[in-house]
Amino acid sequence: MIKKITDKDKEDWENFLNNKKKNLNKNSLKKEDINNPDKDKQDWENFLNINEKIPNKDYVYKKNIRYEKIKKIDLHGYTIEEANKAVEQFIQKCFDEGVTKIIIITGKGLRSKNVENPYLSKDLSILKYSVPEFIENNKSLTQFIIETTDAKIEDGGSGAFYIYLKNKNKFKE
Repeated sequence: MIKKITDKDKEDWENFLNNKKKNLNKNSLKKEDINNPDKDKQDWENFLNINEKIPNKDYVYKKNIRYEKIKKIDLHGYTIEEANKAVEQFIQKCFDEGVTKIIIITGKGLRSKNVENPYLSKDLSILKYSVPEFIENNKSLTQFIIETTDAKIEDGGSGAFYIYLKNKNKFKE
């Protein structure tokens, strides 16, 4: 449904445009300021002399990443029970050793042998979904974990994921 433009709509639009023009004229620069190199120099010096500093959080984060300890575990060929047990032990061991990043390779499930179970789709990769869910639902593991994210392509892509662990020295139960 298309609404017809009323006289009030036209009047409101005209008022908007007129106010916009007035505001532009108030805030516009003076011609002498635009071509004045002394004004530019003064602005630049004022900018450089500001004592306020903005922390570069990306730099700090990347600086910390350089020194992180990374370990990986490959779960190809594991059953669900074996994988869950191995992951639980691996995360606990890594936390105790002060590892900060874990790469868990589950695989994409392309060659998964789940034909025996009629309740699973042939396209479903078992470990790819069950291992992260197991970790998420396990309270004893989640207390050590900061974040779980998808892996980059060079680390396994959609067949792997990262787990970032808390610092053992700063950990409080």
